Amino acid sequence: MTPGRTDLGREVEAALGEVLAHVRGETSLPCRIVDDPAAEHIVAIRKRMNLSRQRFADRFGLDVRAVQEWEQGRRVPDRAARVLLTVIDRDPEAVVRALAE
Repeated sequence: MTPGRTDLGREVEAALGEVLAHVRGETSLPCRIVDDPAAEHIVAIRKRMNLSRQRFADRFGLDVRAVQEWEQGRRVPDRAARVLLTVIDRDPEAVVRALAE
């Protein structure tokens, strides 16, 4: 064992202190709200673009099976997928441009 406290240990203590202060309502932690699209919203995004599931998945680099399961409510997109779906919803051409480069 290491005698005394390490830098990592001090970082962990500081982080836990921030969490406790947040839980007690003494401070607020920075956060970003990411849309959590319901199955109906995902279907609406795709249909608004007039794309089949396969074409939607191909255009935006998604797995067609994942899109199907999201739309049918059997799975929920993970955080990265939710961010991507939010960008697709707001500016689909930005995603197309990014994937083309």
